[in-house]
Amino acid sequence: MIKKCMAAVAITILMSWAVMAQDARTVISNASKAVGADNLKTIEYSGSGMDFTLGQAYNPSSPWPKFINKTYTRVINFETPATRMDRIRMQGENPPRGGGQQPVIGEQPQNQTVIVNANTPWVNQLEIWMTPYGFLKAAAANNATVKQQTTGGKRYNVITFQGQNKAAVNGYINEQNMVERVETMIDNTMLGDIVFEALYSDYKDFGGVKFPTKMVQKQGGYPILDLTITDVKPNAPANIQNPQRGAGPAAAAAPAAAAAPSQKLADGVYLILGGYASIAVDFKDYIVVVEGPQSEERASAIITEAKRLIPNKPIKYVVNTHQHFDHAGGLRTFVAEGATVITHQVNKPYYEKLFNAPHTLTPDKLASAKKKASIETMTEKKVLTDGNHVIELHHLQGSGHNEGLVVAYFPKEKILLEADAFNPPAQPVTQTPATISPYNQNLVDNIARLKLDVQTIIPVHYPADGRKVSITELMKVVGKASSN
Repeated sequence: MIKKCMAAVAITILMSWAVMAQDARTVISNASKAVGADNLKTIEYSGSGMDFTLGQAYNPSSPWPKFINKTYTRVINFETPATRMDRIRMQGENPPRGGGQQPVIGEQPQNQTVIVNANTPWVNQLEIWMTPYGFLKAAAANNATVKQQTTGGKRYNVITFQGQNKAAVNGYINEQNMVERVETMIDNTMLGDIVFEALYSDYKDFGGVKFPTKMVQKQGGYPILDLTITDVKPNAPANIQNPQRGAGPAAAAAPAAAAAPSQKLADGVYLILGGYASIAVDFKDYIVVVEGPQSEERASAIITEAKRLIPNKPIKYVVNTHQHFDHAGGLRTFVAEGATVITHQVNKPYYEKLFNAPHTLTPDKLASAKKKASIETMTEKKVLTDGNHVIELHHLQGSGHNEGLVVAYFPKEKILLEADAFNPPAQPVTQTPATISPYNQNLVDNIARLKLDVQTIIPVHYPADGRKVSITELMKVVGKASSN
C-alpha cells in the first residue's frame, strides 16, 4: 500500500513538472510572439541618457556618480552571440563628485565588445540575456519554469531559468505579454552576492518588434544605466569584430592577477607594482602595507611579494586610501590574512557590513577563513611608527573625489603615496593643461596646508611608462612652479 502511494505521489510530481514546463513554454511563446522575438536574430538600439559608475560613490551612503550619455548605441547578435556598445560620455556631476574618471573634459568616446565563447564570464554575457529578447531566447533553451506572482498590485508570469553562475534568472511578464523586469544575482568583489536588475517600460513598435523606450539597470541598490531609446533596427547587420588585444574586459582585468614586481624606495620601504601600486614597509616586528586594491588576485600578489621582501614577519596593517571598489577590492583578502584595516572613520560602518556580506556565488578567502575584521579609523591625521620608520596618514580636506580620501606621507623619505588625486598620464607632463582638474588642485592645496615636504609622488595609478613622478610634475598640471 505504501509503495502504491509513493508511486502515485511520484507520478503526480512528474505530471506537475510536465504541466509547469508546458505552461512555461506557452508563456515564453506568447511573449515572444507579442514582442516579435521569434524571428529576431540581431537588434540595434540607440538613444541617450545616463550611466552611473558602480563602486565610485563620493561616500558610502551616496549613489553611484552619474555621467551623461550624449549618444548610446548597442548592437546584439543573438546567434553568435555577441554585443557591442558605443557611447559618447560627458561629465554629469557638477562640480565633479566621486570617481569614474572624473572630471570628464569634453566628450569621451567609450566602447565595449563581448563575443561569447566558452571562457566568457557569465556576468559579461548578461547585456545579451537580460534584454527582453535575449531573456526569452535563453529561457526557452534552459528548461525554464513559471509561477504566477502579484507585485505592486500587478499580476505577472514569472519565468525562471538557472544562469551559468548557478543563480536564478527571473523575468516578469505582464498581462500584455511584455517583459517588464529581468533580475538575477551576481558576485561583486566588495558587495558579495548582489541583485542585478533591468527594468523595461513604454514599449513601442519598431518595424514589427515591440521595444521598450525606457530602460533602467540597477546594481548595488542604485541605478547603473538609465536610457531613453529613440531608434531601433530589428535584424540590422551586426558586424561585431573581436576587439584589439588589451581592449576587452578580460584583457583589462589581467594585470590584477599578474606577478608583483617591486623596487626599493628606501631602507625598508618597497614599491610593489604589477597592478595598482602599493608600498610595503618593514617595521620592527611586522609589515605595514599601504593600499590593498583591485581584487583578491591582486591583493594575494601584493601579500606574497611583501612577505618575500620582508620575510618572517606578519602583515599587521593595511592602509586604505578610500572606499572606491578598485582601491578597496583587495581588503577582504588582507582581512583573511589577519591584517587590521586602517581607513577614514566615514568608512567603518560600511566596511563592517561588507566584510560580513555573503559571497556564496564566488566564495573568496575571507568567506572561507570566516575571520572577524579588525578596523582602525582616523579623522584628520594618524601616525604609524616603530621608532625608525614613520608613516603619516592625512585626510585630504575638501576633496571632491571622495569624502574620506587619505594619503600616506613618509617624512624621512619625502615620499607621498596618493590615489586618484593625481593620475599621471602615460608620458611626462610638459605643460599645464587647458582645464585644470579640481582633484589635482585639491591635492596641491592640501600639501601646502599640511606643509609636507614632498619630493617623490607614488600614484596608486602608476604611470604606464614606469617613470618616477616628482612634485614638479604635479605642480606643472596646476600651473605652479615647484618650491623644491
